[in-house]
Amino acid sequence: MSPIALLFLVLGLGLIGWLTARVRATRFRAGSSVRFSSLPSHHGWYVALWTAIPPLVFLVIWSMTAPALVTDAVLATPAAIQLPPPGFDRASILSEARSLAEGRSFGAFHGLARTLAPSYAAAQSRYDWIATAAALLLAFAGGAFAFTRVKPGFGARTQVERVVMLMLLGASLIAILTTVGIVASLLYESARFFSVVPITDFLFGTHWSPQVIDARDPGASLGAVPLFWGTFFIGAVIAMIVAIPFGLMSAIYLTQYAAPTTRKWMKPILEMLAGVPTVVYGYFAALTVAPAVRDFAVSIGISWASSESALAAGLVMGIMIIPFVSSMADDSIAAVPSSMRDGSLAMGATSSETIRRVLLPAALPGVVGGVLLAVSRAIGETMIVVMAASGVATLTLNPFASTTTVTKQIVDLLTGEAEFDSPKTLAAFALGLTLFVVTLLLNIVALRVVKRYREAYE
Repeated sequence: MSPIALLFLVLGLGLIGWLTARVRATRFRAGSSVRFSSLPSHHGWYVALWTAIPPLVFLVIWSMTAPALVTDAVLATPAAIQLPPPGFDRASILSEARSLAEGRSFGAFHGLARTLAPSYAAAQSRYDWIATAAALLLAFAGGAFAFTRVKPGFGARTQVERVVMLMLLGASLIAILTTVGIVASLLYESARFFSVVPITDFLFGTHWSPQVIDARDPGASLGAVPLFWGTFFIGAVIAMIVAIPFGLMSAIYLTQYAAPTTRKWMKPILEMLAGVPTVVYGYFAALTVAPAVRDFAVSIGISWASSESALAAGLVMGIMIIPFVSSMADDSIAAVPSSMRDGSLAMGATSSETIRRVLLPAALPGVVGGVLLAVSRAIGETMIVVMAASGVATLTLNPFASTTTVTKQIVDLLTGEAEFDSPKTLAAFALGLTLFVVTLLLNIVALRVVKRYREAYE
């Protein structure tokens, strides 16, 4: 049985267990004046969880071990004697045989793969039936055990809540362990990089040329200052020049001037920009904005303007993060007590004066927090700069010139045929660690500012 069919079968058995346990619990509650600690649905969920969770856990473990078991079974067949030793196209032959057996391909480069395909199909079928039998046995055993405990005095509610709590704890631990794993891998690989390249050369060097590295002094070609400047110039200067005015003005209009019907439609439409995939923004930047920026530069006499300019990437990035600034500014302005606005208007101030001198100063901490969150989002952006920015690391203040960012270089360093242990490849992890620390600090500062603002007006 296929894994998808088996999954639906286990879930169907869980549904049957839920229905039967609920019916049994409803029957012994009928006509009784005793106050029970659990509802019939709690008994149903108790049986359903015992029916579904054990086989699902087994299937997850089985999916990780079954491929190796199938491969070992194929290697034990007489046809596998013709396989070359490990390392001589053996893995590719086995992969082609598996693809033929599973129907994912209809031809093979190696003739031996066609010979091994029937053995793969037979072994896969045998282990699939073993998994089906074991999963169904666990489902029936768990369901029967739980069904026998459905009694008037059984606290099913407590048991179900305990299982749900464990599931929530597991989900939270996965997120925490994933973060710890990411940080640990960055630290480990960065430590390997800094054992070859001095950290001072990396953080303060002004020459970035990973394609040409001197083995005697690799740090001379891996100075990351141009990358940091390009990231700051595109993400924190150009993008913010676009995002802050438009985001702030849209928030002011929606909270102070727009009619309720207009706000009802405009706010969701504005926030839809945050849901557009970044690759779409990248295409827009590369195919529309970049040529327009170059043509504009040529029209004003800058003939050497590049189509991969910092201005093109920064403009599109600024458009992308407008919803972040607008949403935070909207919430901050709306949270200012209405008594401050009414008092200003009562003293004769106009609406614009009230907004400029009362509402914005009061909402400034929340607005600043939104801007910092938007900056951290812009600094970590990848697709737009990969598709619109240049790969040339330069220190320039000219927005029409080519420049690059940290994320662009990480993509370039980790793609290609460079050795993983080379300083060129390990530099990507050092860049990633630096970017992680910068964005983490920005998020901490932004959250502290927003928290202080909320405490002031809640």
